Amino acid sequence: MRATESPSWLELTAEQVDAAGAVPGAAARTRAELFTRLAETLDLPGYFGRNWDALADCLSDLVETGPVTLTVEDADQLLVDEPPAQLATLLDVFDDAWSHGRHPVRVVLRTAPERLPELRRRVTAHG
Repeated sequence: MRATESPSWLELTAEQVDAAGAVPGAAARTRAELFTRLAETLDLPGYFGRNWDALADCLSDLVETGPVTLTVEDADQLLVDEPPAQLATLLDVFDDAWSHGRHPVRVVLRTAPERLPELRRRVTAHG
């Protein structure tokens, strides 16, 4: 992922999106919280190990069976209680799934208009 622009599978927006099954960013401020929310939202298997490698493996399996879409509401809160590189790791995992998967991957990070510039900075800072 290039540091100056978002990849094609990633959308940063302040616009209203269909948020059915969205991960609430305020409930995913840590890796542990995020892994719990992803397991629920993406219906990950019971053996999901709740770490980055396990997420990569599960996403790889998911994109072989069909398209994967993840929406995060209040995305400015996503992983804010973790070191900044953790957001980059999350995006790298999705980028790898997009690069190697049979079906499309889409990640929508939505936040309030006034918080969008900061979210954009966070996403591109470690890309």
